[in-house]
Amino acid sequence: MASAATQSRCNRQIRVREVRVIGADGEQAGIMATQDALQMAMDLGLDLVEVAPNSRPPVCKIMDYGRYKYQLQKKQQEARRKQSTVQIKEIKVRPKTDDHDFNTKLKHVLRFLEGGDRVKVTVFFRGREIVHKDRGMMILQRMVEAVGDLAKVEQQPRSEGRTMSLLLAPIKLQQP
Repeated sequence: MASAATQSRCNRQIRVREVRVIGADGEQAGIMATQDALQMAMDLGLDLVEVAPNSRPPVCKIMDYGRYKYQLQKKQQEARRKQSTVQIKEIKVRPKTDDHDFNTKLKHVLRFLEGGDRVKVTVFFRGREIVHKDRGMMILQRMVEAVGDLAKVEQQPRSEGRTMSLLLAPIKLQQP
């Protein structure tokens, strides 16, 4: 995907006969021949940049093209910086996980959810434990009940080989 700066035509790249010109001060200069508009820009020591190529006639603005590209680049950087990334944190438990260990894992899950991250709770089965999938399901159900109103189940518990997993997503609370 090309950025707006690479799509904008500048100076001699503008190949139409006439353009609508916006001056360096932002005032409309009207519709004129491309050569006249280019000469006006050269006299001011600036560039003629096509800002709306799809309109009839195309709209061109007299400005410093290097500065324009720089400002566009800064806007794109700012937009990327403001994007929020949601991570998936994973908590691993076993079917024989006892109460105290479960509560410790639960504290981690709650901390991750409050931080705005999604949490994948995975139960690992080793050896003959795979026969007791109901224990793994009980642990996952217990986890769902324990997080209560802080999270919603985004992906129901499902078994894949020797693991059973569940995906929890935080519920965004409305600020008054």
